[in-house]
Amino acid sequence: MSRSSRSPRRRLAQIAALTALTMAGAACGNSLSDDEAGSDGGLKIGLVVPASGVYEPLGVDMTRGFELYLDQNDGQLGGQDVEVVKADEGEGPDTGVPATTKLASQDQVSALVGIVNSATALGVKDVVTQSKVPLIVANAGADDLADGSPYIWRTSFTNGAVGASLGEEVAQAADGPVYMIAADYAAGKEFVAGFKEAFEAAGGDVAGEAYTPFGTTNDWQPFLSKIQNTDASAVYAFYAGAEAVNFVKQYQSFGLSEDLPLYGPGFLTEGGVLTAQGDAAEGVRTSLHYSNLIDSPENKEFVDAYTEAYDEAPTVYSVQAYDAAAVLDAAIAEADGTDGESVAKALAGVGEIESPRGTWSFDEDHNPDQTYFLREVQAVDGGFGNGVLEPLTD
Repeated sequence: MSRSSRSPRRRLAQIAALTALTMAGAACGNSLSDDEAGSDGGLKIGLVVPASGVYEPLGVDMTRGFELYLDQNDGQLGGQDVEVVKADEGEGPDTGVPATTKLASQDQVSALVGIVNSATALGVKDVVTQSKVPLIVANAGADDLADGSPYIWRTSFTNGAVGASLGEEVAQAADGPVYMIAADYAAGKEFVAGFKEAFEAAGGDVAGEAYTPFGTTNDWQPFLSKIQNTDASAVYAFYAGAEAVNFVKQYQSFGLSEDLPLYGPGFLTEGGVLTAQGDAAEGVRTSLHYSNLIDSPENKEFVDAYTEAYDEAPTVYSVQAYDAAAVLDAAIAEADGTDGESVAKALAGVGEIESPRGTWSFDEDHNPDQTYFLREVQAVDGGFGNGVLEPLTD
């Protein structure tokens, strides 16, 4: 997910400039020997997540997930003591690209973990590849991030895959056409495109489609009125953060939740967003690869440990970073050294990962091949949670 109020052309120009300026620094790292890069100098892992700005809560969850794995494994990955070097991604590439580049080139880390913002992830692709430092993306979901680079891996999701996982379910459950609405930016359009393709392939009919101004929409009444005046029998929506809170609350207060079931990617009702939505979200159905209510021994153990450590339930962001540590643990244990190139080669041999989300593995594009679950917001222990109804994919 990305955030920007500037034009796409200006944003792309800024990313290109940042990348060009930092590539020289990254190239300096290529002149170092493997020993200097980490084989004899210990194992350093760079953790780059938002420590400030609108995405700070996600950064907190990701840091906790990563550190919990280390705590459970005596501070080691692959039998090596780990030094974690942290950097603040901030809200986007203006801060995220320089922060990531410094970790890769100057701090000489063996691998990088994190990245919330898709624009940041796209902006550092060339940097990490030239520096030969693997990046384990633990959130950013841009569909076109994977490009065959042996140094870019993802433990999270792709926007299109999350959307597509819900398409057939909604086509079968809806009594008629479905209206689609999302924030007007790259992630919003990818979530809708993935859903729409799978939905129509399963025989679903579209009642309409709308994109709301990203980051500036506070009143959804004009859009909800338009939906009400169509023949829609259900609504598919993608929003995240404060927009998700406001949209779901207004959807209920406008009276649509009584007649039109609301579906969306799991970020619509995840973590602190659901807490803020309260009973307005009850009954909303979403698709995601994790819920802290998954009924499995592995997840119950994870939830208990996480809750004991942080006095809060884990989120999908926590699990994605927890699994990034698990992936590195498996790769470093088999790697010929702790330099980035050796770790990257070992990542290609990592097989199935036993995770709180269930068993998953990397596909040929280095994205997770994982199960998506149909979730429904339900009353749980005096609050609300995303109850798991059934798996949507195998």
